[in-house]
Amino acid sequence: MMKDTYLLKSKQVMQMAGVAVAAVVLMAGCASTSAPTEQMAVSRAAVSNAMSAGGNQYAPLQFRSASEKLEAAERAMAAKDYELALRLAEQAEVDARLSAEMARSAKAQKAADALQEDIRVLRQEIERLSK
Repeated sequence: MMKDTYLLKSKQVMQMAGVAVAAVVLMAGCASTSAPTEQMAVSRAAVSNAMSAGGNQYAPLQFRSASEKLEAAERAMAAKDYELALRLAEQAEVDARLSAEMARSAKAQKAADALQEDIRVLRQEIERLSK
């Protein structure tokens, strides 16, 4: 009698464990296909920041790539292909950040070049006045 009770409880525990594992797998599967709304918002903000930084002027290839990938991510979202949308949105964010940094770098280089030119002109003026 005791042996039968033990086997019955053991079988029930195994069934409950199987159900629990199946539930976890099912929930994990559902979680991975949720809409990447947060990443889409981050990517949109990154593209907007790149535009404000002058990415379309100073890093047009990277900016265009970011914009195109964001548009493709939006199409994937509309088609409910959330994995593709997430991947494209992440790539758009990276391209937009690169574009913004390249624009900032180009602007800084332009300012440094202007400063060097001002220094050169001042030195010429000093030399002229000291003669």
